[in-house]
Amino acid sequence: MADVQSVQALVTSSPASIPPEFVRSEHERPGVTTFRGGAAPEIPVIDMSAPDAGARVAEASADWGLFQVVNHGVPREAVAELQRVGREFFALPQEEKQRYAMDPSSGKIEGYGSKLQKDADGKKTWSDFFFHNVSPPAMVSHDVWPDRPVGYREANEVYCGHMIRFARKLFGHLSAGLGMEDGAMWEAFGGGEMVFLQKINFYPPCPEPELTLGVAPHTDLSTLTVLVPNEVQGLQVFRDGHWYDAAYVPDALIIHIGDQIEILSNGRYKAVLHRTTVNKEKTRMSWPVFIEPPPEYVVGPHPQLVTDESPSKYKAKKFEDYRHCKINKLPM
Repeated sequence: MADVQSVQALVTSSPASIPPEFVRSEHERPGVTTFRGGAAPEIPVIDMSAPDAGARVAEASADWGLFQVVNHGVPREAVAELQRVGREFFALPQEEKQRYAMDPSSGKIEGYGSKLQKDADGKKTWSDFFFHNVSPPAMVSHDVWPDRPVGYREANEVYCGHMIRFARKLFGHLSAGLGMEDGAMWEAFGGGEMVFLQKINFYPPCPEPELTLGVAPHTDLSTLTVLVPNEVQGLQVFRDGHWYDAAYVPDALIIHIGDQIEILSNGRYKAVLHRTTVNKEKTRMSWPVFIEPPPEYVVGPHPQLVTDESPSKYKAKKFEDYRHCKINKLPM
């Protein structure tokens, strides 16, 4: 497999400027397009232990498609250990990380790399990543997981266990917000067969952060995404024609509503358009878990949510077909 041309390796040469392939068009540059006009709307922060947590989750999913949660039940120690092994993996020598390079010819997205899909204009993003399945067991290939750092496998397995429990609770709130039984959405997306994918995003310091992006604008193709960031701000959300910063909230998890929930809810919940900026002095990292239906599952608007007054807005499609079309920028 080909060596990864990593941004991390590029930065070791201390460039004074970024290569042309990283420079975004003017209408995309964060230095131009980030909202700086005074008071910005606040992205919801929800206390999951509060009596109204379920109602607030449903409201935020319909209004923003993104929110942060605190008192979520995922132990701080499990998050800290996940972050430790992620930081230590990216601190390994480049040749050791190359052992886990993603193989594009395999058709799989697991492994170490720096580009998951091409932008339409061929531009690159200022980021590297490591990607692998963590659940269900039948979908996990431990040969993709690194031998080092010590504790990598245990940290990811422990965190995944907490993610499954948290996701089930979150799906319950989302189902109830649509007037369905608590377990309706969990089962509609595959229940215990749902695929949990762990990703580590690594955004090195950038000499010209105002000209480039860590991740280009997109919605997630997942059901939902649960993300842990480090303390370096970078996530931005598009709303009412503006890009807004998502403030760092200590110990919070950031929830992105993805395409599959928008489809299943027949548009009542919305997938959030978001992007990532980078920093001149500091490394930003994030640890998203993407929760997806099994590849062969057909996802369409839930029958309970399709009526004469609210007809179906989306075509039902196998998730593997939806993913193929989106990644390759083909018509849906």
